[in-house]
Amino acid sequence: MRVTFHRLPDHQWADVLIQRDDGVVYRMHAGPVTSHAPHDLVHFTVEDALGMPDGIWGAIAGGVVFRSMTHVSGRRPPHAAERSAELIRANRDRLQRAELIGGFVERAAAVPDADLDRLAAQQGADPLSELDKAAVRRAVWALRAAQETWARLQIGAELTLTWPRHRRLVPLDRRVKRRQAPLRRAS
Repeated sequence: MRVTFHRLPDHQWADVLIQRDDGVVYRMHAGPVTSHAPHDLVHFTVEDALGMPDGIWGAIAGGVVFRSMTHVSGRRPPHAAERSAELIRANRDRLQRAELIGGFVERAAAVPDADLDRLAAQQGADPLSELDKAAVRRAVWALRAAQETWARLQIGAELTLTWPRHRRLVPLDRRVKRRQAPLRRAS
């Protein structure tokens, strides 16, 4: 999946262009632009650094369409809206966890490396307890690099990133929902 962030003049409302692997293109409304990395770029960077298939970007790659997204082009798969709603319902906790992790890593990227352990100890939230210190540091360093790249972008420039095809939210097992054939009785 290709994701393009546009660097507009500060305080203009930005969009992110999302070209999914299935050929469908969406535009996601991303809020006002500043020299700080956009919220969606923060999530992309953190979720990519942590290898998260069940965050915001893995969900979009798996077929989720959030309310902030509008269809631009490409044929949407049959029942796409229903599958999107099902994925959101079934993975609400994971998506909220991704928001918490993204916010935590963004705060951690703003402090010196020596203070990362103290910040992690203060946080202590369940969704973050599964992250080891090395993973947090990798995500922090990746986010700092993305923030520097964004800050260097000229007005009118684009930053295009690729989300790996294998790292996407997978729908619930549909076999459970199928009606099972009746068992044959032995004669």
